[in-house]
Amino acid sequence: MVSDTGGFYEKMSLYHNLLFYSKFYNVNQSRIDNLLKRVGLYESRKIVAEKLSTGMRQRMLLARALINKPDVLFLDEPTSGLDPTTSRTIHDLILELKTGGTTIFLTTHDMNEATLLCDYVALLNKGKLVEQGAPSELIQKYNKDKKIKVTDYNGNRLTFDFRSLKQMSQANIENIFSIHSCEPTLEDIFIELTGGKLNV
Repeated sequence: MVSDTGGFYEKMSLYHNLLFYSKFYNVNQSRIDNLLKRVGLYESRKIVAEKLSTGMRQRMLLARALINKPDVLFLDEPTSGLDPTTSRTIHDLILELKTGGTTIFLTTHDMNEATLLCDYVALLNKGKLVEQGAPSELIQKYNKDKKIKVTDYNGNRLTFDFRSLKQMSQANIENIFSIHSCEPTLEDIFIELTGGKLNV
C-alpha cells in the first residue's frame, strides 16, 4: 500500500528504508537495486530519507510497496503534487504492473489520470457513489451532442455534428488542418452529475 502520508524512516537512507522491508519480507536484496533503477532513484540511494523531495519520496514509497511483488496494490494519490515528468514515470510503472497482472486500487482527484490508468472507475461525491463504469463507456454514455471541432488551414474553427461530415465536399476535407472530437472528460461528467467541482 502507498498512501500520501505513508510512514518511513526519516533518519535512514533511501536504500536502508527499502532494505528493512526486503528483510521483513525475506526478499533478495538484489531486488532493491532493480526497483531503484526502475523508479529512477538508484543514484540517490544514499540520501537520507528526510532530505528527499516530494517526488523522490513518492517513488521510494512505491518501490517499497513493490518489494514483495504484491498481487494487490493500493495507491492513494500516487502522483499528488508531483511534476509532469515524475508523474509520467509513475504512470508508466503502474501501467506495466497492471499489464503484468497486478490488481491496483487507485484513488485520485486527477480525472485525466483516472482515464489513462483505470479499467473501471467509481466517481464519489461527499462519500456517495454517483457513477461507475469503464472510463470509455462513461464518456460515450454522456457524449450526448456527438460533435467534432474542425480547424482549417486559415485558422477557422467550426463545430459539426457527426452526421454532417458525410456532406462535406472534397475541397473542404482537403482544407482541414485538425479534427477533435467533443466528447466529455471524466471531470466534465463529474461536474455534470454533482453540479460542483472536484474537492481537491
